[in-house]
Amino acid sequence: MVSDLSGKERLLLINFKAYESSVGKAAVRLAAASEAALKESKKDVVVAIAVQPMDIRLFADIDIPVFAQHIDPIMPGARTGHILPDAVSEAGAVGTLINHSERQLPLDVIDATVKRAKEVDLLACVCASTPMMSAAVASTHPDYIAVEPPELIGGEVSVSKAKPEVIVDTINEVHEIDETVPVLCGAGVKDQADVRIAVKLGSRGILVASGVTKAKDPKAAVLDLLAGF
Repeated sequence: MVSDLSGKERLLLINFKAYESSVGKAAVRLAAASEAALKESKKDVVVAIAVQPMDIRLFADIDIPVFAQHIDPIMPGARTGHILPDAVSEAGAVGTLINHSERQLPLDVIDATVKRAKEVDLLACVCASTPMMSAAVASTHPDYIAVEPPELIGGEVSVSKAKPEVIVDTINEVHEIDETVPVLCGAGVKDQADVRIAVKLGSRGILVASGVTKAKDPKAAVLDLLAGF
């Protein structure tokens, strides 16, 4: 296995997206700040990052798990322009996001992508917008499901505070299908209060982006989020 993650750990997954502050050399600095924050916090939490596929190899010297932001459900061959799961795994990633709200896929493609991820030992974190969609995604048996109401992504109010029922309903509906799949939550999460509410409601962790990638002091932002666990 390429990762010791089992899904039982509490997880802070930081999506670097494609901001100027979180690609290339800037991404390495951001990852180093995240790693330093985890060491300083001494929290029993896994901090992982989801990065542009072409950046994966940049993090060989940083001791936190790396996810790709997307893969395509393809086999090696004549697939110009696609993201090959085998290549992502070989580059050093331990997992991948699938079906982020900014890269949505039909359910049959999600299913195929989860299967391909598992074939190459990549953890599959599938994003979903609602409890109902999360339940449908649970039928593909991913390693994680991250529920993110799209209207709150990048906003000033977190799902924890604005729609806590989304977290509870998602956990209940997912676990009716597959009780082994941990649920993360995201959308507008920015501080330890947001995290604390989500964890209290049963979330195993957080998927966050701009709260860290756009922060003036990313290390301080990660430390604050970790304090909520």
